[in-house]
Order: sequence, then structure tokens, then C-alpha cells
Amino acid sequence: MGGLIQLAYRVQKTFWKLFRPRTRGVKVMLFNDGGEVLLIRNSYGSSDLFVLPGGGVRPWERPIDAARREIREELGVVADPLAPVSTHFTSAEGKRDTIFMFEGNLMEAPQPDGIEVAEARFFCSQCTSRADLAGDKAEARRAKR
Repeated sequence: MGGLIQLAYRVQKTFWKLFRPRTRGVKVMLFNDGGEVLLIRNSYGSSDLFVLPGGGVRPWERPIDAARREIREELGVVADPLAPVSTHFTSAEGKRDTIFMFEGNLMEAPQPDGIEVAEARFFCSQCTSRADLAGDKAEARRAKR
């Protein structure tokens, strides 16, 4: 299954580079009672990096609803309430992407789905590099050197 997800991810990235679609996505900063932030390691793409959980916004979906759905699908938890933090624009992956950032608190332990998300861990928010929190893979790689 992991090989199929990796292949689909590569095909999708090629499509993005060729056609540069406009997309919308969400990222969510989830905190535990100790103020630590939850980061995930995906099973596809740069699977060695820990990044914020999130995903795409469907055409009919509000960003807040997409954030709730992604957290439920990937981590098996409900994070309510979620609050909007910021909006970002990027073309880093070849597409023209609008990213909506949210934050919230988790009251239960996340359970990674094992398909898209390989691992989920809490990190000290003051100890985590800015690159990891922003989900900027190129910057995260430079920060690791």
C-alpha cells in the first residue's frame, strides 16, 4: 500500500508542475496540555520530516471543516474548537496554493491512520525549528544541516 501512495504522490506532483492548478489546503497546530505541538511524519513524500497535520480543502468545503476532517481522518481525534491563525500563499510544490492555518488543543491521544500518517509525536514548541512548524520542507532540510 505504501508504494501505491508514494506513486500517486509523484504523479500528483508532476501534474502540479505541468498545470500549476490553484488549490486550497489547511495546516493545524494542535497542542497538548503541556503546550507541546503535534507534528506528523507522512508515509509518502519526504517521509523523514515531521510536519504539521493537514491536507486539501474540497471545492464545496469551508477551510475550518477541512481542518476538522483531516484531523479526524489522519489522527482519529476531534479537535474543537479550532481557531483561524493565518493564511499563506505559496507555489513551492508547483501549484498555486492557499494554506489556511488553524490552532487548537487536543484532549485525547492521536492515533495515526497508518496509511497517510506513519507517526505522530508532540514536540516542545520552543524547541522545534520554525521550518518544521511552517511545513517548509526545503527550509527544514537546510535547518538540519
